[in-house]
Amino acid sequence: MTALEYTPIEDIDKIHAQLQAGFKSGKTRSLAYRKYLLLQLGYLIQENRTRFADSIHADLGRPKFETEFLEVNGFLQDVNAAIKNFQEWAKPVVPPFDIKTFAMKPKAHKIAKGVVLAITPFNYPLWLVTAPLISALAAGNTVCLKVAENAAATAALWAELVPQYFDPDVVRVINGGIPETTRVLELQWDHISYTGGGAVGRIVATAAAKHLTPVTLELGGKSPVIVHPSCDLELTAKRVLLGRYTNAGQTCVAPDYILVVKSIQEKFLEAVENAYKSFTNGDATTKPGSYSNMITERAYNRVRKLLESTRGKVIIGGETDDAKKHIALTVVNDVPKDDSLMSEEIFGPILPIIAVEDVDEAIDIINEGDRPLAIYVFANDEKVKDKVRTETISGSMAFNEVVLQVADGYHTGRFGFDTFSHMRSEIDSPSLCVVLALFIL
Repeated sequence: MTALEYTPIEDIDKIHAQLQAGFKSGKTRSLAYRKYLLLQLGYLIQENRTRFADSIHADLGRPKFETEFLEVNGFLQDVNAAIKNFQEWAKPVVPPFDIKTFAMKPKAHKIAKGVVLAITPFNYPLWLVTAPLISALAAGNTVCLKVAENAAATAALWAELVPQYFDPDVVRVINGGIPETTRVLELQWDHISYTGGGAVGRIVATAAAKHLTPVTLELGGKSPVIVHPSCDLELTAKRVLLGRYTNAGQTCVAPDYILVVKSIQEKFLEAVENAYKSFTNGDATTKPGSYSNMITERAYNRVRKLLESTRGKVIIGGETDDAKKHIALTVVNDVPKDDSLMSEEIFGPILPIIAVEDVDEAIDIINEGDRPLAIYVFANDEKVKDKVRTETISGSMAFNEVVLQVADGYHTGRFGFDTFSHMRSEIDSPSLCVVLALFIL
């Protein structure tokens, strides 16, 4: 693996200036050039997919087939969709006919914002880098990638490969820790995209405010799961466990805790145990190498302490391995609402279960906390679905499924293209005599 070298702080201003010059040159206005850039990104990943799987394994201990499934496949779908559709996304938007303004031919053109800074996280160091990169390039911007330094092997790979596939005034990579990131945020960008935790999100938003820079924040949170008696318990258990334990729980929209109606709690626990055994043959999850480790010793210690402090009952897993930063897939039953596992986003392979009397109590618990990034409802009762939908607020929602809704997030597809575009309204007013004639007629 290539060692990670931090970008010299004195070079950061030069990189910023070069990307500004690249945008001002006008070459990214060309749709043909944008398509070329998207194809180059596709070649970068396709030709180096094995190296990315190796680097992510080095960073996270994640099995390589999981990276192929989670990140490479997701990227290929995103980039192919952008190549196929971005020219349609780029067309001007024409408002509905209005007798008062139609003669002025009103429309809104989607123009690139300029130089985009994308600060990306460690947990999906391929897909969550390429998602904003695809959208920003398709929209005609130049891009600076500040990739996660704690995914060091993958960050080094990005720094090595990007210059081989892109012009240096169009896409650049900056590596580093707090000093480098601080200098990056002192500069003026035309849009900042940040994916990560709320604490750093506040720092990013504060820095952006100094320059009135628009910001897109994709943050984490405690995403609850409501399990209602009308659901398919076996299917629910399988999907929730898979969503929680993928990437060792280091997924921003992973199910964070379960609110199960008491009348079905015991049956649900049986379904969870059956699903666990079907996934692992009973003990595979206690072994490092079978799924991802925690990214750093600090992250490992934080999650381990949350587990050690719980007042709930560990019914599955619970083992830890300090040397490997590995935590077994763990289920904790009868967790109090004020438990350590409810004090913050877990971001690890631990799943707390809280029993509630009914859906009303579940909704109250959700609404008492911060607004979640996602809410998951497992129910086949349409009235229950509608009740949770109308009485809660969250970033996203999914019924009888988890995590998959991120495929339609603000960083992807047409949504992503529009995020990194400015909608510039325009009219072309005819001469006064023409306007008068139109009103006379």
